[in-house]
Amino acid sequence: MCAARRRWGRRQRALLWAVLLAAWEAAWGQLRYSVPEEMPKGSFVGDVAKDLGLQLTALRDRGVRILDKGRTQYFAVHGKTGHLVTAERIDREQLCESVQQCVLSCELIVDGEMEVYAIEVEIMDINDDTPSFREVETELRMSETTASGSRFPLPRAHDPDMGLNSLQSYELSGDEHFSLAVQAGPGGDQRPELVLAKALDREEAAFHELVLRASDGGDPARTGTARIRVTVVDANDNAPVFSQAEYTVRVAEDVPVGSVLVTVTATDADEGVNGQVIYTLKKITEKASKLFHLDSETGAITLLQNLDFEEGDSYELEVQARDGAGSFETTKVVITVTDVNDNVPEISVRSVLNEISEDARSGAVVALLHVRDKDSGANGEVRCSIEEGVPFRLEKSFKDYYRVVTARELDREQVPEYNVTVRAADGGSPALQSSAVLALRVLDVNDNAPVFAEERYSARLAENNAAGALVLTVRATDADWGQNARVRYRLSEGRVRGAPLSSYVSVQAETGALYALRSLDYEQVRELQLWVRAEDGGAPALSSNVSVRLQIVDENDNAPQVLYPPAAPAAGSGGAWSGVELAPRWSEPGALAAGSLTRWLVLAVAAVSCLFVAFLLLLLALRLRRWRRRHLLPPDSGALRGVPVSHFVGIDGVRAFLQSYSHDVSLTADSRKSQLRFSAASCCDTLPARPLPDEPAPLLGEEDVA
Repeated sequence: MCAARRRWGRRQRALLWAVLLAAWEAAWGQLRYSVPEEMPKGSFVGDVAKDLGLQLTALRDRGVRILDKGRTQYFAVHGKTGHLVTAERIDREQLCESVQQCVLSCELIVDGEMEVYAIEVEIMDINDDTPSFREVETELRMSETTASGSRFPLPRAHDPDMGLNSLQSYELSGDEHFSLAVQAGPGGDQRPELVLAKALDREEAAFHELVLRASDGGDPARTGTARIRVTVVDANDNAPVFSQAEYTVRVAEDVPVGSVLVTVTATDADEGVNGQVIYTLKKITEKASKLFHLDSETGAITLLQNLDFEEGDSYELEVQARDGAGSFETTKVVITVTDVNDNVPEISVRSVLNEISEDARSGAVVALLHVRDKDSGANGEVRCSIEEGVPFRLEKSFKDYYRVVTARELDREQVPEYNVTVRAADGGSPALQSSAVLALRVLDVNDNAPVFAEERYSARLAENNAAGALVLTVRATDADWGQNARVRYRLSEGRVRGAPLSSYVSVQAETGALYALRSLDYEQVRELQLWVRAEDGGAPALSSNVSVRLQIVDENDNAPQVLYPPAAPAAGSGGAWSGVELAPRWSEPGALAAGSLTRWLVLAVAAVSCLFVAFLLLLLALRLRRWRRRHLLPPDSGALRGVPVSHFVGIDGVRAFLQSYSHDVSLTADSRKSQLRFSAASCCDTLPARPLPDEPAPLLGEEDVA
């Protein structure tokens, strides 16, 4: 009971360490689980969604895959539960024949996040194999002179299980002359030996039948048996002797099939049948038995199949030399396989984007690659590179994983798609390399506005055109693709002679054809200036404008008209058309009016206006003069006092001096009266024919200002 408690305590501690180890590995992005072998397909292994902190909805939406490193897919992720389950029945002995701890590695790929997680699953052994002997029946030949206590090796049982489920013990039954001894080999394996407990007597018994049982430690235990037949022969005092106690040979993995790898040699000093040596393999694995062949007569070991360093780098054989009398000797042969650079690096595309938007940021992940080389050492060191001249670069992700990311901005208008070549080369001499091509299409973004074929357009259209006549066609192109490059045309808003521009012309939205909607008249509209807008189909849409000049060409569609005089007074009047000037047909409308009539009319209006203004000024001057006379001279005085009437002359009722006078005028600013004082007068006769006037009396004028 105490022993059971100690075993249970050890199990608890081992389980605790396993849990702590799994938690530590999960914290570093690596999960470790264990599952017994031979479990049916779909058996639970571990809850990866819970251990990695992944949401089940995210797993379903983004996609999760399990990639095994081998050729066979042993595990899968259940999409609804996020559990790691077995994809098929797993045989530990088939996967890990001679490995104490069988661990399968795989990667969990989350496509949406471009993340990879390492998972290791240890395959736990169960007692599903019975110990078995390569030779079910073995014959031993012993001389009757063999001394008691002599030992003879017996065939070994093989149990592919591990631990307690592997081979644990041997038992011998059948005869009192023999007993069983089990020796421990260098590797801890058990080597059964037949011990002669009692001297043999061929005359008493020529044959002895024995049964050798091999049992494992499973619960319940499994047992395998082998029959041993001992033949008693006459005395043979010499056993075969090998030239070397151990043979060691190193061969390259690319050695041709059929090559002799090593030859073992044993000699027997006896003569005749007792000196004839026969070679046999006593210890060899099933895999080694398919690779090597021992010639029983020559001892030459030849190669049956190609060697592969990656599948096995060392093999150990045990060769027995037996003479005709049954005496034997054993030796060990160790064959070491050296690596040759015979494996090309493998590039596996784990996840890739087939399309990427041209406005993707620098550093966006477009592919997840896994690179490996089965060779070892420098032959297995892989260097990855990406072709030059592409806007992508390689980044190391996790162990042998690489990410292809954008190195700069993309431009679909320059390069719409890429075939990116990724190369992997190993460190061998000569180096082996492989490549993978990633096809990537760049999705368009509406980043280009339509561009017209010409900076400005002009056209000429004859007047009196038919409604709907084609004027010209504008054309714009958009460097984008698809809906973003679909161009539609429309007129900008405007008015002509008070009417909307759209009532004169229209543009076809798809083709850019410009049509005249009405018949145009040169005498009304001589040219149209309009703008046409080209707009693409993006969201938001981009647009550009272009100027269009439409010139109306005149036609001779108007007869000459008499501008002046407006009409003849009578049909028979000969002077009715006097002064009429006719305009030629090719002249511009309004040439006469602008050239002569309008000019003379303007001059006439200006002259009349000047005369009218002069008349007004003259009238005003006369009225002022009359007013001054009325206020400066008394109304009853026919002349100025002191000036004779004869000194005036009258013309149309206006009197003027006949003589000139000069007087000194004295004015006082503070006086309220205007005083004119003529202290002395001087005059000259303006009319020499008249007599000199008398001496004038002093002229005094006085008038109240008020």
